[in-house]
Amino acid sequence: MSTFSSVEEAREYFKKDRFATYNGMQLDELYEDGCVCSMTIRDDHKNAYGGVMGGVIFTLADFALAITSNNIHSLSVAQQVSVNYLSAPKGERLIATAKCRKSGRTTSIINVDVTDDTGRDVMQFVGTAFKL
Repeated sequence: MSTFSSVEEAREYFKKDRFATYNGMQLDELYEDGCVCSMTIRDDHKNAYGGVMGGVIFTLADFALAITSNNIHSLSVAQQVSVNYLSAPKGERLIATAKCRKSGRTTSIINVDVTDDTGRDVMQFVGTAFKL
Protein backbone atom coordinates (compact mmCIF):
# COMPACT_ATOMS: atom_id res chain seq x y z
CA MET A 1 0.00 0.00 0.00
CA SER A 2 1.38 3.39 -1.01
CA THR A 3 2.01 6.22 1.43
CA PHE A 4 0.76 8.86 -1.02
CA SER A 5 -2.70 8.63 -2.52
CA SER A 6 -1.74 10.70 -5.57
CA VAL A 7 1.20 12.26 -7.38
CA GLU A 8 -0.09 15.67 -6.25
CA GLU A 9 0.06 14.62 -2.58
CA ALA A 10 3.65 13.38 -3.05
CA ARG A 11 4.63 16.61 -4.82
CA GLU A 12 3.24 18.65 -1.95
CA TYR A 13 5.14 16.56 0.61
CA PHE A 14 8.45 16.73 -1.29
CA LYS A 15 8.27 20.52 -1.71
CA LYS A 16 10.00 20.41 1.69
CA ASP A 17 13.02 18.78 0.01
CA ARG A 18 14.39 22.25 -0.59
CA PHE A 19 17.79 21.39 -2.07
CA ALA A 20 16.26 19.27 -4.82
CA THR A 21 13.38 21.66 -5.55
CA TYR A 22 15.68 24.71 -5.50
CA ASN A 23 17.75 22.96 -8.15
CA GLY A 24 14.68 22.44 -10.34
CA MET A 25 14.01 18.77 -9.68
CA GLN A 26 10.41 17.66 -9.97
CA LEU A 27 8.28 14.58 -9.60
CA ASP A 28 6.63 13.70 -12.93
CA GLU A 29 5.07 10.28 -12.31
CA LEU A 30 4.43 8.15 -9.24
CA TYR A 31 3.82 4.41 -9.08
CA GLU A 32 3.35 2.04 -6.18
CA ASP A 33 6.92 0.78 -6.64
CA GLY A 34 8.68 3.63 -8.44
CA CYS A 35 8.63 7.11 -9.90
CA VAL A 36 9.97 9.36 -12.64
CA CYS A 37 11.65 12.64 -11.75
CA SER A 38 13.24 15.18 -14.06
CA MET A 39 14.99 18.51 -14.26
CA THR A 40 16.11 21.05 -16.83
CA ILE A 41 19.88 21.56 -16.91
CA ARG A 42 20.83 25.15 -16.09
CA ASP A 43 24.15 26.98 -16.31
CA ASP A 44 24.51 26.88 -12.52
CA HIS A 45 24.46 23.04 -12.71
CA LYS A 46 27.67 23.02 -14.74
CA ASN A 47 31.28 22.61 -13.67
CA ALA A 48 34.28 24.65 -14.81
CA TYR A 49 34.67 22.38 -17.85
CA GLY A 50 31.06 23.08 -18.90
CA GLY A 51 29.69 19.64 -18.09
CA VAL A 52 26.93 18.85 -15.61
CA MET A 53 28.35 18.40 -12.11
CA GLY A 54 28.18 14.83 -10.86
CA GLY A 55 26.51 16.05 -7.67
CA VAL A 56 23.58 17.39 -9.67
CA ILE A 57 23.04 14.03 -11.34
CA PHE A 58 23.43 12.28 -7.99
CA THR A 59 20.91 14.60 -6.34
CA LEU A 60 18.29 13.85 -8.99
CA ALA A 61 18.78 10.09 -8.48
CA ASP A 62 18.71 10.52 -4.68
CA PHE A 63 15.47 12.52 -4.97
CA ALA A 64 13.90 9.65 -6.95
CA LEU A 65 15.15 7.19 -4.31
CA ALA A 66 13.60 9.29 -1.54
CA ILE A 67 10.22 9.53 -3.26
CA THR A 68 10.10 5.83 -4.12
CA SER A 69 11.26 4.58 -0.72
CA ASN A 70 8.95 6.89 1.22
CA ASN A 71 6.01 5.92 -0.97
CA ILE A 72 6.70 2.29 -0.08
CA HIS A 73 7.29 2.97 3.63
CA SER A 74 7.20 6.33 5.35
CA LEU A 75 9.63 7.16 6.92
CA SER A 76 12.65 5.81 5.01
CA VAL A 77 16.15 7.21 4.66
CA ALA A 78 19.06 6.37 2.37
CA GLN A 79 21.41 3.91 4.02
CA GLN A 80 23.85 3.12 1.21
CA VAL A 81 24.15 3.95 -2.47
CA SER A 82 26.35 2.91 -5.36
CA VAL A 83 26.63 4.87 -8.57
CA ASN A 84 28.23 4.43 -11.95
CA TYR A 85 28.49 7.49 -14.16
CA LEU A 86 28.03 6.15 -17.67
CA SER A 87 28.13 9.16 -20.02
CA ALA A 88 28.07 12.93 -19.88
CA PRO A 89 24.60 14.29 -20.62
CA LYS A 90 24.24 15.94 -24.02
CA GLY A 91 20.61 17.04 -23.84
CA GLU A 92 18.81 19.79 -21.99
CA ARG A 93 16.99 17.63 -19.42
CA LEU A 94 17.78 14.78 -17.07
CA ILE A 95 15.25 12.05 -16.30
CA ALA A 96 15.52 9.66 -13.34
CA THR A 97 13.42 6.50 -13.43
CA ALA A 98 13.27 4.65 -10.10
CA LYS A 99 12.00 1.13 -9.45
CA CYS A 100 11.95 -0.85 -6.24
CA ARG A 101 13.65 -4.21 -6.75
CA LYS A 102 13.09 -5.54 -3.21
CA SER A 103 11.04 -4.30 -0.30
CA GLY A 104 12.06 -6.19 2.80
CA ARG A 105 11.15 -5.88 6.46
CA THR A 106 13.76 -3.20 7.26
CA THR A 107 15.19 -2.11 3.90
CA SER A 108 14.27 -1.50 0.29
CA ILE A 109 16.59 -1.85 -2.70
CA ILE A 110 15.86 0.71 -5.41
CA ASN A 111 17.40 1.04 -8.87
CA VAL A 112 17.46 4.47 -10.50
CA ASP A 113 18.43 4.94 -14.13
CA VAL A 114 19.28 8.50 -15.16
CA THR A 115 19.11 9.43 -18.83
CA ASP A 116 19.05 12.69 -20.72
CA ASP A 117 16.32 13.82 -23.11
CA THR A 118 18.28 12.41 -26.06
CA GLY A 119 18.01 8.90 -24.59
CA ARG A 120 21.65 8.80 -23.50
CA ASP A 121 22.39 6.65 -20.40
CA VAL A 122 23.96 8.99 -17.83
CA MET A 123 24.01 7.15 -14.49
CA GLN A 124 23.19 3.81 -12.95
CA PHE A 125 22.28 4.21 -9.25
CA VAL A 126 21.43 1.49 -6.75
CA GLY A 127 20.26 2.57 -3.32
CA THR A 128 19.37 0.86 -0.08
CA ALA A 129 16.72 2.67 1.94
CA PHE A 130 16.34 1.95 5.66
CA LYS A 131 12.78 1.85 6.97
CA LEU A 132 12.51 3.85 10.21
